Amino acid sequence: MIEISNLSKNFGALEAIKNLSVKIQQGSITYLVGPNASGKTTLIKSILGLVKPSSGSITINKERLNGNHEYRSKIGYMPQVASFPDNLAVQEIFSMIKNLREGFVDYDEELINLFKLEKEKNKRLKNLSGGTKQKVNAAIAFLFNPEILILDEPTAGLDPVSSSILKDKIVSENKRGKTIIFTSHILSELEELAKEVIFLLEGQIRFNGTIEELINSTSKHNLERAIASIMKGD
Repeated sequence: MIEISNLSKNFGALEAIKNLSVKIQQGSITYLVGPNASGKTTLIKSILGLVKPSSGSITINKERLNGNHEYRSKIGYMPQVASFPDNLAVQEIFSMIKNLREGFVDYDEELINLFKLEKEKNKRLKNLSGGTKQKVNAAIAFLFNPEILILDEPTAGLDPVSSSILKDKIVSENKRGKTIIFTSHILSELEELAKEVIFLLEGQIRFNGTIEELINSTSKHNLERAIASIMKGD
């Protein structure tokens, strides 16, 4: 379980997160939604230890994050736009990432096979299409069989077949007990994948619950209108 208590983060005069508290249950698929500058990225980076909160605390499986980095081995992260050295080939990227986890042997290479990345292994990153780079990005997130997956716009740039492969992988890993947090602007993915919804607005949680509860709380007849209602502050 991820437990966030009274978390705040200031960037100078800007309050990116304001006294935020939430629990993300183990084994859940949680959709993190909100407009631009709502605090989503800051929250994700705080969980990853890439941003130091101004106040408050984060615990993962009852272990409080206090500057240590060991807990990150339990997390697979797929950023919206991955930054890889353009001069490296696909196989070199995977080898480099594996070398950073010396001694790890339980690799999950299912996406490498399903995305047929083996045939791309000798191509340099700078010569790949955006969709193929996204496949590499996804394969790395799942590679070390993590307990927690944080996926930022995971299907962006993927063709329908590859998108379906990735969504099936997300569902199968969740059935194995993995905790998954994802963001997406594609509402059909929310309806297809998510069990819980956390709606952020101006650094605060405006809703936390199931999709059904979100629709009912706004008295709207579908998910798109329910989210639009919260965004407008209705």
